[in-house]
Amino acid sequence: MAKINPRTVASLLREYAQRASMRGDNPYRIKAYLRAADSLTALSQPLDRIIAAGALTTIPGIGDAIADIVTKLYQTGTHPSLEKLREDVPAGVMELFAIPGLRPDKILKLHQALGVNSLAELEAAAREDRIRPVKGLGAALQTKLLQNLAIVRSGETQLHLHKAAALLDHAVISVKQEHPEFSRVEIAGDFRRGCELVSDFALVAQGRKSTTEIEDTTLRLVVTDRKHFGASLLEATGSADHLEQLKTFAAHKGFTLNADGLHRGRKLIASATEEEIYQALDLQFIEPELREGTDEIERAAKQKLPALIRDEDLHGILHSHTTASDGTETLEAMAEATRNRGFEYYGVADHSQSAHYAGGLSLQEIAEQHREADRLNKAYNGKFRILKGIEADILADGSLDYPNHILEQFDFVVASVHSRFKLPKKEQTERILEAIGNPRTTIIGHMTGRQLLRRPGYDLDVDKVLKACAKHGVAVEINAHPWRLDLDWRWHQKALDQGCIFSINPDAHSIRELDHMHWGVEMARKGGVPAKRVLNAMRLTALLAHLARRCRERGIGIDE
Repeated sequence: MAKINPRTVASLLREYAQRASMRGDNPYRIKAYLRAADSLTALSQPLDRIIAAGALTTIPGIGDAIADIVTKLYQTGTHPSLEKLREDVPAGVMELFAIPGLRPDKILKLHQALGVNSLAELEAAAREDRIRPVKGLGAALQTKLLQNLAIVRSGETQLHLHKAAALLDHAVISVKQEHPEFSRVEIAGDFRRGCELVSDFALVAQGRKSTTEIEDTTLRLVVTDRKHFGASLLEATGSADHLEQLKTFAAHKGFTLNADGLHRGRKLIASATEEEIYQALDLQFIEPELREGTDEIERAAKQKLPALIRDEDLHGILHSHTTASDGTETLEAMAEATRNRGFEYYGVADHSQSAHYAGGLSLQEIAEQHREADRLNKAYNGKFRILKGIEADILADGSLDYPNHILEQFDFVVASVHSRFKLPKKEQTERILEAIGNPRTTIIGHMTGRQLLRRPGYDLDVDKVLKACAKHGVAVEINAHPWRLDLDWRWHQKALDQGCIFSINPDAHSIRELDHMHWGVEMARKGGVPAKRVLNAMRLTALLAHLARRCRERGIGIDE
């Protein structure tokens, strides 16, 4: 059999993992297979060359055992173990793995009990109410399946930002090692534009040649020379809509813009940097995150684009968890890790008492945590500050989880929905509006509750909620966890227009997750958010003054 391309190998390895999971194989081994399959979607070199060099194990997630499987898949298009697994269920059943949150055991049950062999058959079974009566499946699963069919993955290579970052960083290193003659290698594609899901794995490298594109890899690698680097980077970054509109704008000014650069007639006007291309068109520089073909060119022509927030503009964290609820580290460990990252304050916000599943804090546990925060703050002697917060569940009626006299003991309150996701739109909206109107609410956490590639957000009137946040001075969270990235950047401009402020929060449950802040900044940049509209871009003294002022205005006392 002829050798197959890396994307097909990745697909076969993913199938291997999925079939093994239905048989009840070791879950850690299954995860290793899936991680290796993801890695194969961003190769910087042709797979045959990697195999010939014995370098498969240098790829993230691929050890000796998986390297043997990958080699066999590449050389023959199959594997003896895969063929044996294929005897269990038909190929069409694999389509069901595209449904977010559908476990392998449920997929097998759907096949065995109802003869479901494809997504089409799954949808038919759900709509015909055939899933509900089956023991081990039921009405809740049937409803969830109908909902999640609407968000089936658009492609197997679509990855969350943090996963794409790891693969692209490895690709940059690999390209530099393979081509020491390249003086510069930059990430392009939709990752550079800060898209929350990444499918276009692209790099631009500066060599001695004119623009070319290296094929036979799962990575799009554009090689250009110094003279044309900016034009190549612009083209490889996209988006298609932005480039089309930019070319039209250039044409109206008497220029021609293509992958080679900006021309007037036969003369090359600008190509070495993106900045000089935009400048030659009398446009304000358009940051990559804004290049989505909305109104960015029109605003750039009027010099109206904002200075976007940067990582270094943030001075603290205002939503994070500890071992007091469902975190993995103590308050002291999380605070120290935050301080070591250069922040001025750490806002702990463990779960509230109704969140039994997450170890929500009892009144006694609140008192204990506050005493610990006081002890640590005394030791910090003004050089760092732990802020006492809580992530209070928004209950079904819109009230917050704790009586008011308890909520008043916190420096800030993140109000979030963690239950009853399927309320009708009007009821869900009114529920959140009620919480926003509570004078103790400081921030609305992960407003829509979405989880990327897992579940959609609640049915919610976002526009109405944003207006209420602006009216009551409640910050809109940009939840930086890469599975959430909520509020969606597409709503950020609307929020800015309404007068909202934001809070970029990691929702960290471990020290490592504190670094999710970067992805929140990326989303804020993509939404056009400047630092002056972000709560935790305030220095500590300014933030404390802001919190105290809000409390005075709403008739609440606060200890400073």
